[in-house]
Amino acid sequence: MVNILPYVPRTITVHLGLPNQWAENVTVSFPDYVKNVASSEIYPTWEPAAIRANILAIISFALNRVYTEFYPSQGYDFQITSTTQYDQKFIRGRNIFENISQVVDEIFNDYIRRQGFVEPLAAKFCNGTTSKCAGLSQWGSQELAQEGANSVDILRHYYGDDIELVVDAPIQDIAASYPGTPLRLGSAGQDVVIVQAMLNRISQNYPAIPKISPATGAFGEDTQDAVITFQRIFNLAPDGVVGKATWYKLIYIHSGILQLAELVSQGQTFYAVRFQFPGTLAEGDRGGEVEVLQYMLAMLAQFDNALPAPAMDGVFGPNTTLSVRSYQQLVGLTPTGVADERTWNSIYDHFVQADAFLRRYEAQQPKEVSL
Repeated sequence: MVNILPYVPRTITVHLGLPNQWAENVTVSFPDYVKNVASSEIYPTWEPAAIRANILAIISFALNRVYTEFYPSQGYDFQITSTTQYDQKFIRGRNIFENISQVVDEIFNDYIRRQGFVEPLAAKFCNGTTSKCAGLSQWGSQELAQEGANSVDILRHYYGDDIELVVDAPIQDIAASYPGTPLRLGSAGQDVVIVQAMLNRISQNYPAIPKISPATGAFGEDTQDAVITFQRIFNLAPDGVVGKATWYKLIYIHSGILQLAELVSQGQTFYAVRFQFPGTLAEGDRGGEVEVLQYMLAMLAQFDNALPAPAMDGVFGPNTTLSVRSYQQLVGLTPTGVADERTWNSIYDHFVQADAFLRRYEAQQPKEVSL
């Protein structure tokens, strides 16, 4: 998915009707939206655990709509609708129950997700009496609370034991994921890797789209070919340029394939790009993030003998510390041997340049012809 870390929007725009019918859009603060929906969906006299569980489901569902750009990727200018046929019940101008308001103020930037997944859970629910669904039963949650279940117990009862609670998510204005300028042959950086990652996943369902390997963030001819094929399949102008229309069509198809907006989802199991800064890495760390760091350093070591290439074993040992410290000295950073955000981003920027150079070099070499 495009967003690296899900955030809570300061405001959310609600379409007061069905998505494909004309209706007014209203923009409200996210906490006020949750208070309105919760006051419209549940009873203030319910047990506190049931109220809390339902509010977390409401928050998570709305954040999933924001995270997946569910409506903007289809060309709409809102994040969610007011109708339960598609989303959650929102009534403009309704009164808000005081106890519900207090709970929302406490937890509006908490949400649930599946363990190992990135996106907020599309936590669908129904009242459990006149309508039933695969998600949370609102009246059923009240019954469980009356039996002594806490809010997490209730959520796991309906959504499974593999959910987890994310607390104190960052709060920011909604930002469109489109980078603002088209990506084309010669472009490089994180946005290109996002495109490559989405194309590679989509190609599993549409094998005509050629794989891009490795997806390093350099927009080469292989990426251009994949973009052109994608555009032809989905009736876009096949120019090989990722403009706004192609970008959002990629998001829409990618989200649909992974069912990111569905309760039963394959899940977004990576943070959009494997080269995204994972947090500070230092000696003693191990795992896939360390291996990516080692891979980039090994590539750069081919261009400078003063930079020792670490083993790509996923273990941040003394050799990796030496390699990081040597790189920092070469580029004028404080030689701590620790891969902080500034060091990681510097390594990545040089890595993309080096990768693009090697691709151009290889393309210029004469090809052997077998007779």
